[in-house]
Amino acid sequence: MRSMSQLGNDLYTGKTSFPFVGRRRLWFIIAAALVLGSVLVPLFRPIQFSIEFTGGSQFTVSGVSSTDQTTAEDAVHSVVPDAATKVTTVGSDTIRVQTDQMTSAETREVTTALAEAYNVPESEVTASFIGPSWGADVTRQSLWGLAIFLALTFIILGLYFRTWKMSAAAIIGLVDVLIITIGIYALFGFEISPAAVIGFLTILSYALYDTTVVFDKIRENTSEDGEVSGRTFGESVNLAVNQTLVRSINTTVVAILPTGAILFIGALWLGAQTLTDISLSIFVGTIVAAYSTIFVAAPLYSLLRENEPLVKARDERVLTARERAVVPA
Repeated sequence: MRSMSQLGNDLYTGKTSFPFVGRRRLWFIIAAALVLGSVLVPLFRPIQFSIEFTGGSQFTVSGVSSTDQTTAEDAVHSVVPDAATKVTTVGSDTIRVQTDQMTSAETREVTTALAEAYNVPESEVTASFIGPSWGADVTRQSLWGLAIFLALTFIILGLYFRTWKMSAAAIIGLVDVLIITIGIYALFGFEISPAAVIGFLTILSYALYDTTVVFDKIRENTSEDGEVSGRTFGESVNLAVNQTLVRSINTTVVAILPTGAILFIGALWLGAQTLTDISLSIFVGTIVAAYSTIFVAAPLYSLLRENEPLVKARDERVLTARERAVVPA
């Protein structure tokens, strides 16, 4: 079995090659199915938004001797039986309870019930309220942040690579990452919070970095082709993806190891729930970003360029020369 270094060398020289461009129709069908599925998931399982987006009441119980979350749920339901509750553990002795919007009287009663349930003074229970208007502001600012990020990405990539087609392919790849990641959140019932939104923007930045590295190699290969190259444009793009494949895999593994440790050890094992939102979004998004760069953005760029007159004429010359070079039996 070849080592990773030997595989990387074979991929770089072209001795081994995976048909990322040659089988792009298959990858595009898979990508379209994933995007369509991600869009349809919320119709059957609505996206869960945190209290910062929807508004509601929040209670924090400090100095508890037991962090049993069922105790908090029972205390809230003893006052408001049909209240939707979300209970998380913060640190080693603090419980955070988020509920639907409550009246002032219900808030006081829930505060008393939580204090009695955890056997702490009422002074150790703090209550706060997040109004729906504040949640609407958070949503609007998040969408504006995303729109500005995508717009700046399109402009900067267009200036750097001197072609809008690379920008378009990169942006479509980023949107693909975002839609699929949100679809996974909806499918598994993960909650979208401001921390998760920060994670989404982080993985978009990672996807942009990965795409830029691959596209830079594509530009290098295609600009060096000239009139004497024995490769078509699509073959040069495919070679570039293969040449950067090991780097993409290594970068992805290095990225998901620390976020995976935070998610599975810190959040799920040790119970540090405050780390879950951002680590989960980065963990899922990083894997999706690596897929999108290789199977969507790069093959799409090749598709956008292959019908250009100059590129098409050069490809025809390459294929004609290749046919003439074949010696008949």
